[in-house]
Amino acid sequence: MGSYDEADSGNIVVINDYEDSQPATPPMEQPKVVGAAAAQAPIISSYNDKIRPLLDVIDRLRLLMVMKEGIQLPTIVVVGDQSSGKSSVLESLAGVNLPRSQGICTRVPLIIRLQNHASPRPELYLEYNGKMVPVEEPQIATAINNATDEVAGPGKSISNIPLTLVLRKDGVPDLTMVDLPGITRVPVHGQPDNIYEQIRDIIMQYITPKESIILNVLSATVDFSTCESIRMSQQVDKNGERTLAVITKVDRAPEGLVDKVTADDVNIGLGYVCVRNRIGDESYEEARKEEARLFETNAHLSCIDKSIVGVHVLAQKLVQIQSKAIAKCLPEIVKNISAKLDANVSELEKMPKALTSIADATQAMMRIIQAAKESLKKLLWRGEFDEYPEDNTKHGTARFVEMLNRFSDELHNCEESNLSKDFLTEEIKVLEDVKGIELPNFLPCEAFLRILRRKVERISYLPIKFTEKYWDYVDDVVMSVLTRHSEMYYHLKVAAKGAAHNLVQKLREQSINWVKEIAEMEKLTGYTCNPDYMMEWNKLMNQKDHFINQISGTNMRPLPCSVNLQGFGEIQVEHLRQHSNVSILQQAFDLKMRMVAYWKIFKELMGPEGHGIEKMLVESPAVVAKREKLKNSIKVLKESKDSVAKIMDRIVLYDAYLV
Repeated sequence: MGSYDEADSGNIVVINDYEDSQPATPPMEQPKVVGAAAAQAPIISSYNDKIRPLLDVIDRLRLLMVMKEGIQLPTIVVVGDQSSGKSSVLESLAGVNLPRSQGICTRVPLIIRLQNHASPRPELYLEYNGKMVPVEEPQIATAINNATDEVAGPGKSISNIPLTLVLRKDGVPDLTMVDLPGITRVPVHGQPDNIYEQIRDIIMQYITPKESIILNVLSATVDFSTCESIRMSQQVDKNGERTLAVITKVDRAPEGLVDKVTADDVNIGLGYVCVRNRIGDESYEEARKEEARLFETNAHLSCIDKSIVGVHVLAQKLVQIQSKAIAKCLPEIVKNISAKLDANVSELEKMPKALTSIADATQAMMRIIQAAKESLKKLLWRGEFDEYPEDNTKHGTARFVEMLNRFSDELHNCEESNLSKDFLTEEIKVLEDVKGIELPNFLPCEAFLRILRRKVERISYLPIKFTEKYWDYVDDVVMSVLTRHSEMYYHLKVAAKGAAHNLVQKLREQSINWVKEIAEMEKLTGYTCNPDYMMEWNKLMNQKDHFINQISGTNMRPLPCSVNLQGFGEIQVEHLRQHSNVSILQQAFDLKMRMVAYWKIFKELMGPEGHGIEKMLVESPAVVAKREKLKNSIKVLKESKDSVAKIMDRIVLYDAYLV
């Protein structure tokens, strides 16, 4: 026998008295203890006050599907080989007819929530696929079969999507159990070849958590050690500390059963209970009477200790074991819920807020651009690498030094840098070529320029090569930084990377052209300049004098309230006349025009009326899904935490009651 039996025998009697004191409870009826039940009425009331809230809160957490958040709950998991009598045991506990058939009759996990209810009319309903379907008691088996077909499909295939049967009925024990498909190794027609593996995976998923209580249903007609359900439970509960065995079909193999349940060769730590299930058209009341008569009169079964026989004993043990498990696990459940809630809230706070307007989108885009700009300054200018401490490929200033050193080595080691090779040969030849009329002691200018041109031409590929490598590296760093800062917004990432790449390529081309121009300047002694930015700025600045005069001119009365500027239209100027320092106005105008000219680089990112920005800031479906998942998870965890908090103080009272 397991540790729950002897130490808790007093408590089991109390539960027995409690159940027997209830009216209209044929499955659990024990007439000979009714008197004791009346004497124990205050204790019964105390038991109900302490235990029922614990069961209610666990059922509430299960209804909230908190287990999907990784929070394990104490659960009675019913397992057994095919045709071991699992469904019959559950029928005896619930007092209702469950589906029966040849082969697998349980094809999905069936969560059975039994609640003792004083109402004379039972309340039954099924929960599945987000629906709650009321069911009449005579049709419960049909309703379960129909729901199973909807969840797992017609035929004989199985599914891991659970159904929940809620039964509120006078006289049933307060229990929540999960009935799993019976174990079979040989697939029948209509079943997949890997049916055993599918069933095994479902069972292992439910019985592996240490919070699970394993109710192992065994037929008296088989060798317990050969049962597949025993092998599975031993894998996760080697010492049987959370395994209770129910022996069915005792009337078929009564001989030697007493030895099998007392020897315990398979480590059933919570002990055994032998039962006789309903046969044929027996009523549940008739079945209980036949069960009592069998264990009283059968020569072999009457030798079994009465503390481990009968459906009523099984109900008592399950209620007691479940209650203790809940009281033991609840503090850890509270801790895990709080930890998960805090982690989810923290993760949600780190996510960018959802954008609901063009203004939000514009602000978010500017924040991203500013952050990327700051990162690039650190990497390519200031030499700060805190954002990429381990990735030295992003340490821009250090990489620039390496590239410059390689360029310097190549430049100094090239053939043109060898001053001693063919000393004066080229110079003499050039002087001969340009020999003509000249002033004494003056070298011909053409000779110098010809040698210069040749030398510059021969080395001009080196700075161009260096410039190309430089901008290739800058492009890689810019793309990486933009990707990092805009990861949450796919459209912005694509647009920003495209615009940035185009800008880098434009600057790359400009730099290469500048290098070529520098080389040409060395050959031609002439200089050129790219006028793009200066032309735009100069065009805007041509309006400065007119603008300043319109604000502070002395020959104009009255002064206009607005001024028309090309590129801006009519603008109000009254508020500017409070500034008497014309120099400040001029500087401000200059700064404004520079900003306008510079701002043109953003046109690739801007759509008409800002809608281009709004589209770019649309989050990826993965980010939206993650945010919604976190929000839903936080809602479930908060409700779970509130539900548990309301009854935490009862645990201390319950522990004191059990002593």
